Amino acid sequence: MKGIALVISGPAGVGKTTLCDRLLFDFTPLLSRVITVTTRKPRSDEVNGKDYIFMSNTEFEDLKNKNSFLEFAKIHNNQYGSLNHSVQQLLEKNHDVLLNIDVQGAASLKKLESNVAYLRERILSVFIMPEKITDLRTRLEKRGQDSSEEIERRLITAENEIMLHKQFDHVIYSKSKDEDYTSLLNIYRKHSKLLEM
Repeated sequence: MKGIALVISGPAGVGKTTLCDRLLFDFTPLLSRVITVTTRKPRSDEVNGKDYIFMSNTEFEDLKNKNSFLEFAKIHNNQYGSLNHSVQQLLEKNHDVLLNIDVQGAASLKKLESNVAYLRERILSVFIMPEKITDLRTRLEKRGQDSSEEIERRLITAENEIMLHKQFDHVIYSKSKDEDYTSLLNIYRKHSKLLEM
């Protein structure tokens, strides 16, 4: 049985992390999360090595120069990337892999799919579509983690990301946490070979 790389993407504040956490809770050890590397500063509730791998720009650039990233992107002056070996090791062990990544990173992965042997026909991309942009603003403000300037920057990015939703294998039109999770669960169950065992 071959595992899949389940890629969850969408604008900031749409609820990707909540969906991913719930899916991991329900399906670990069949499903393993790839921890994203980033140069941004950790938020107060984030743990290095659990939520993200936090590093300096110099360290990140060094990994880029060594071709250590499967995908990477610069978003709002911070860099994000998925380490090649993390994804490869899990897929070669026939695990399903969960990647919670931005739209740029998801697009990069889809382009690589046919050229990277261990990814071939294994990427399943899901875009979480907000019902309204104003919903994102409300969620971002409630999180209380970003300045008003940062929220505005994220909303502009969100509008651009939404235009790319047709590049994804599936789109979930966000309604509620439970409805969104049910939709994601149905997509995962339909495509995961590991769940058929």
